[in-house]
Amino acid sequence: MRNLKHIFLSLTALSIMSCANSTQELKIIDKPIDFGQERIDMTKAYIKKHYGFEVENIEIEPKIIVLHWTAEMSFDKSFKRLKPQKLFSDRKDIAKASALNVSAQFLVDRDGTVYRLMPENWMARHVIGLNYYSIGVENVGGKGNKKDDLTPAQLKSNIALVRYLKEKYPTITHLIGHYEYRQMEGTEFWLELDKGYRTKKSDPGKRFMRDVREAVADLNLSTPPKP
Repeated sequence: MRNLKHIFLSLTALSIMSCANSTQELKIIDKPIDFGQERIDMTKAYIKKHYGFEVENIEIEPKIIVLHWTAEMSFDKSFKRLKPQKLFSDRKDIAKASALNVSAQFLVDRDGTVYRLMPENWMARHVIGLNYYSIGVENVGGKGNKKDDLTPAQLKSNIALVRYLKEKYPTITHLIGHYEYRQMEGTEFWLELDKGYRTKKSDPGKRFMRDVREAVADLNLSTPPKP
């Protein structure tokens, strides 16, 4: 059964390569999370504490696209997690680093609908060490933070979104999965000053990353250094 599923998803990735070669088919719906002055100020404080930069605004020059899953099967629950300005009390794994809530520039529903949650060139808290140079794409799914269950519709949308972002921001040079973020330590993009602030991730699944990369191979986006 696993082999049949792998073959089906690989064929799906190949079949949508031709239609994903253009960003014309991508439809983005704006659905803003709460990003008022409080969240902006907390983001500035995060940048100062973790990256050592004093900044006047939270605009970034994107160089990396990071793909994620929410570990939640409901779009509404996923969105509600990202919407508040402050971190939920159950996120004890990252709470000491900042009260700033996690966020991402995009959220992709299981039917492939793409939502823009915040300005693309504002910094979101979605990946340790790399937020200042990256755009985050969350995908609804990853049940139990273990199951590689993102859908063919999400695959198609992620491919189109990667193409859209690369076309809009020529500065983007890398495409990574969240589970690969620690392989970026030691590169010019890594900024985290707290050596004890790390987490272990598995999203968005190795199969999903492989299929996205195969479909956008012509963009020549770099992968993380091998561990």
